[in-house]
Amino acid sequence: MRELNVAMVTEAVARLTVEACRYLGDDVRTLLEKAKAEEVSDFGCFILEQILKNLEVAAKEELPICQDTGMAVVFLEVGQDLHLTGGDLTAAVNEGVRRGYEEGYLRKSVLSPLSRINTGDNTPAVIHTRIVPGDRLKITVAPKGAGSENMSRVRMLEPADGIAGIKRFVLETVKAAGGCACPPLIVGVGIGGTMEKAALLAKEALLRPAGEPNPETAVAALEKELLVLVNKTGLGPQGLGGKVTALAVHIETYPTHIAALPVAVNLQCHVARHRTILL
Repeated sequence: MRELNVAMVTEAVARLTVEACRYLGDDVRTLLEKAKAEEVSDFGCFILEQILKNLEVAAKEELPICQDTGMAVVFLEVGQDLHLTGGDLTAAVNEGVRRGYEEGYLRKSVLSPLSRINTGDNTPAVIHTRIVPGDRLKITVAPKGAGSENMSRVRMLEPADGIAGIKRFVLETVKAAGGCACPPLIVGVGIGGTMEKAALLAKEALLRPAGEPNPETAVAALEKELLVLVNKTGLGPQGLGGKVTALAVHIETYPTHIAALPVAVNLQCHVARHRTILL
């Protein structure tokens, strides 16, 4: 049985929070550069140039990539042979978020949904915990801005709607979002399970390296087809017209009930932020 003090969790979460808000991964940067090379709209090219320049400035000046530094979404994969010591895991994660947003001078956007009173430190985080084999702890911090989150949807389709219905729903969601989700997007799609499982799958899909296909051949083919269809909408960068509306479509699936076909679409703006560490 391996032991890990939760103080290390707090330290890691604080660091990952700041890094995620300041530095975009090379996977997304590569797709943005590819988009700039492929974009046919002059204005779209200009927007993509500005996006890439913004990434450089943010990294050099150690500033947030986007002014909306999001609500902290934290994924924990806890090894079943790991013994956490020194306190409560949830409290340790939230303390890391608090420190990260305070020390990194990140905008604090979390508040009560009813009173609209700000909590003052961007806590609590949204925490998803999964028990896995082993004795390690994997932490992924994924700040999620409201612009893209607000444009996301869940729908309980009829089984008879099938794959055609799934494609219609994804396209409807992207078109309805327009420029509000700050395209070019990464489109996360969750299919199956129950209502809440589909939503979680859609968000987990966004954690995959940008552009990496699903390992299942049929799912990967659907991802490729949907990317083509999304880019045919002509919304383009920032929704102002062009060829590149999405950088990638990522789909995750899960078995579902014979009478159900839950589908969730979690849109992600071009600032696809997440950082991971293994403790």
